[in-house]
Amino acid sequence: MNRLPAVAGTFYPANPQQLHQMLDQFLNDAEASGKVPKAIIAPHAGYIYSGPIAASAYVRLQKAHDLITRVVIIGPSHRVAFKGLAVSKAQAFITPLGFIPVDQDAIADIAQLPFVAYLEQAHGEEHSLEVQLPFLQEMLDDFKIVPIVVGEATADQVSLVIDKLWGGDETLIVISSDLSHYHSYAEAKKLDKATSSAIEHLQYEQLSFDSACGRVPVSGLIKLARDKALTIKTIDLRNSGDTAGDKSKVVGYGAYVID
Repeated sequence: MNRLPAVAGTFYPANPQQLHQMLDQFLNDAEASGKVPKAIIAPHAGYIYSGPIAASAYVRLQKAHDLITRVVIIGPSHRVAFKGLAVSKAQAFITPLGFIPVDQDAIADIAQLPFVAYLEQAHGEEHSLEVQLPFLQEMLDDFKIVPIVVGEATADQVSLVIDKLWGGDETLIVISSDLSHYHSYAEAKKLDKATSSAIEHLQYEQLSFDSACGRVPVSGLIKLARDKALTIKTIDLRNSGDTAGDKSKVVGYGAYVID
């Protein structure tokens, strides 16, 4: 069983050549400075809106294209309500750029936790993980993924799972989240700046339901960063009014890294 793309042709081009060109453009325009990150937080909207912001994080993987062989991707559930964290029995996730094998050994390991369960419905139509995959295919050579969708869960639970999968230089952690939704341009800038400040100060308790749609996955990473005495940096903070939308109602996007 493979997980087929659900949002190719809507969130990003279904044509492999067009998709490759679009990613290339975003990554070429992004600043390639900085160390290779251990973990990133990247947005998951349609590429015309959030692609440039996501690219600012993904471009930093350049020097590790042959070192990173496993990517743990954690995003919120947008379509299915459930308790805990959902994993999949899929052998591979497919995008227009090809197959990505799933690290089923790692999944079997975390599936032993009482709050982690196999739930294919949570993965079938979910875009929060899927939109990250073409960026990874563009930047890395051979890698497996550990895809996790978060339902009603706690920061502690997510933190525990990330810690179990933390690994060494071969493992990258990707947290998928947008920021504020459907405020005016000025209001969104103010809200997203406050959210970024809370993220940088590792104060996940300050994140509200409206701060970020991936608040729980983000909080889990922040909790672990705090426990491990790591720092999170904001490397890009924009919204749909800056990229491809009008400024009356915007969605906020941030890119963050733990080096």
